[in-house]
Amino acid sequence: MRLCVAILLCAGSLGGYAQSHDVTLHVNVVPGPARRRVHPNPPPSVAWLVPVDGDPAGNATSAPRIYRMVQKNRQFIPHLLVVPVGSMVEFPNQDPFFHNVFSLYNGKRFDLGLYETGNARGVRFDREGVSFIFCNIHPEMGAVILALSTPYYAVSRDGDIAIPRVPPGRYTFNIWTEGATAASLNAAKREVTVPEEGASLGTIDLVAAPSPVTHHANKFGETYPPAATGDSPASPY
Repeated sequence: MRLCVAILLCAGSLGGYAQSHDVTLHVNVVPGPARRRVHPNPPPSVAWLVPVDGDPAGNATSAPRIYRMVQKNRQFIPHLLVVPVGSMVEFPNQDPFFHNVFSLYNGKRFDLGLYETGNARGVRFDREGVSFIFCNIHPEMGAVILALSTPYYAVSRDGDIAIPRVPPGRYTFNIWTEGATAASLNAAKREVTVPEEGASLGTIDLVAAPSPVTHHANKFGETYPPAATGDSPASPY
């Protein structure tokens, strides 16, 4: 009897798991009315699904934990980081000179101040949204952190996106790309129904726009001063 119950429970568990399938789509970044040139290698897109009537699988968002965005060779690594809301992100400085990490955008506003090699400072991303990350010393440094309150998301690869293990139900579909207009991102947002066999959302066209990562001011809203002659990674600034 116990063996039969165990088999039935296992079969029920496997059956529930089998009902979760991928939601797929493809993203194109196209020129807008101004015929803005589209970069041959556009930045990755993030797509996510928010259950309309609560989580159909009864699963909470992935547990917050500590993530890392490293500063090395005057770059943020990784360039794009997706984290659950409530997660702590550390910014270790692995360059032999100072950095000053900051963000003034709607996802999370902060200024970590000046700190040297070997040190790390962190920020808790306690609200959903997109945060553009910069260094107040080095204008070439830029990255993105996207905090989400749903576990159903994926990052594109060559324009293709597959959101894994999505239970059937009604969802609000969202997408974000670094080099796309806010109007095209808002237009792509809609309600979708995911059946038991998963779903394909087809191709979504987003309109090219200047990237906030490559066009930004310093933390005071001013233009960065010209780099000093002979500036090198050995310089403290």
